[in-house]
Amino acid sequence: MFYATDHNELLKTDQILELSGLEFMQGILDGRLPAPPIARTTGYRLHSVDEGRVVFRGAPAFDVTNPMGTVHGGWYGTLLDSAMACAIMTRVPKGSIYTTLEYKINILRSIPLGMDIDSIGEIDHVGRSTGVAHGEIRGVADGKLYATGTTTCIVMQMPGT
Repeated sequence: MFYATDHNELLKTDQILELSGLEFMQGILDGRLPAPPIARTTGYRLHSVDEGRVVFRGAPAFDVTNPMGTVHGGWYGTLLDSAMACAIMTRVPKGSIYTTLEYKINILRSIPLGMDIDSIGEIDHVGRSTGVAHGEIRGVADGKLYATGTTTCIVMQMPGT
């Protein structure tokens, strides 16, 4: 897997529209397509991709802590938004794109710095114009549930496709 280091390394919209969402996500996992810079910045990587399900794996580092020294809630939100929305992406047809409309998270317990976690996203519904998914963050070693989330995304067919 490689991370895009500047805007020119990201795919252009017309290139993205030539792929189904599942093909796009598998391309990132296989290293044929660049992973987004946010993943490097926040310390997580795409771990697995199946139709309707995506897992990101990572461990929080000191750089994602709040002033109290615990993992910032935005880190939980970023991982859950990524997993849930990318799960929806796996069902987006060729010629369409998606974006998050809203998401909600519930933090259940603090994640220790350096502990490996999985952020898992699974779809509930993907139609012509919307997708709904849920997610959870679980410890890799302990299996404990650290956070949950839900999302709604808009699915848009692009003109001319």
